Amino acid sequence: MFSEERKAKIIDFISNYSRASVQDLSDYLKVSESTIRRDLKELQQSNQIQRTHGGAVSLNNVNFEPTIMAKEIEYVDEKIAIAKKAVEWIEEGDTILLDAGTTTQPIFKELKSFKKLTIVTNSILFLRDFSPAPGIEMIFLGGSLRNETLASVGPFAEQNLGMIRVDKAFVAINGIHVTEGLTTPNLIEARIKKLMIQNAQKVILLSDSSKAGKISFAKVADLKEINTFITDSHLDPELKASMEEMGIEVCLTGHLIT
Repeated sequence: MFSEERKAKIIDFISNYSRASVQDLSDYLKVSESTIRRDLKELQQSNQIQRTHGGAVSLNNVNFEPTIMAKEIEYVDEKIAIAKKAVEWIEEGDTILLDAGTTTQPIFKELKSFKKLTIVTNSILFLRDFSPAPGIEMIFLGGSLRNETLASVGPFAEQNLGMIRVDKAFVAINGIHVTEGLTTPNLIEARIKKLMIQNAQKVILLSDSSKAGKISFAKVADLKEINTFITDSHLDPELKASMEEMGIEVCLTGHLIT
């Protein structure tokens, strides 16, 4: 069976069943699991499926949300490169808001060189990793904890977020689309991200390029509501051009997804 024929069968299988494991596809097509993984990587790069930990799901499954454990092992090098670049937008004395997410999480390790910062976050992981230091203040939004993302959300978090304004918000996202904007699988989490964007003087979107062209269930904001987008060099040139036409600063880290 030729590669393109095999990929077409993979797409049909995932479309019919909404999701599939690597083992399911290996058994179905009578090929090795390493071959299936390679096919899934290529299909994701062409925006035909969404890879998951151990398999893939249909792009039509807008409610799908991988666990934080699954996301932590995806595109690790890209996320570290994005975090290192993002820190260049932070200045001494800033009040910054760090959204919960595995793309924003590496930023925390890059903040140790600062003498004076106020950090606002809804990530329990940031709170866990925080080491008190002179001049560095941590404000945790509180609220209800979502197990899927380890983010605090809901009315209490929203009320606390509504009381503050920040210099810069670093926001993570699940879907980035020219016409549909920024989307995420969960309505409650979409609400907190929307408030983060509204309450920041400058909004910096952080995402690896695998999220480009994707649409999730809940709308967060239009693309024009962000100021800067930091991603890897695999970003679709057409999306980059469209965002720049909207006045968005697009910064590529130079790290390619492999």
